[in-house]
Amino acid sequence: MAETQRKPVPRDDGGELDTATAFLTFARECVLKKTDGLTEEQLRRVLVGSGTSLLGLVHHLTGAERVWFGHHVAGGEDTGDLGMDVPEGLTAEDVLAGYRAAIGESDAAIRAAGDPERPVAVAIDGTFHTLRWVLAHMTSETARHAGHADILREQIDGVTGR
Repeated sequence: MAETQRKPVPRDDGGELDTATAFLTFARECVLKKTDGLTEEQLRRVLVGSGTSLLGLVHHLTGAERVWFGHHVAGGEDTGDLGMDVPEGLTAEDVLAGYRAAIGESDAAIRAAGDPERPVAVAIDGTFHTLRWVLAHMTSETARHAGHADILREQIDGVTGR
């Protein structure tokens, strides 16, 4: 099957923070691309035994952005819902807009921190890891879920690619 959503990996190599944020951005865009052109029903459709849906993945990643960057890096309140179940009152448009907003907030927190060596504002299990650690964690988390989204999208309508 030909890949219909293929996007090249970033070529950014201007420094550690530039490279790290380029790959995080790439993973986020891959997740969002999997939702393009689908209906509300398709986005909510559960196709695996775990109960995961494309919209549930986006909802989860929204919470993760808020916990890791908004809370741990920036020191804000922990407002992240890490669940995969989308509350009934939220439309697909609400969830996708929320993810885009959380990404913008996270990017602002990353820019404000500025230095990969900078320790987080709120300890993680008692340890003040660095921004570098959070970027690596969130890139791997987002990329892992982008892979899940690839499979779900292919099951929905046959669209493939990163």
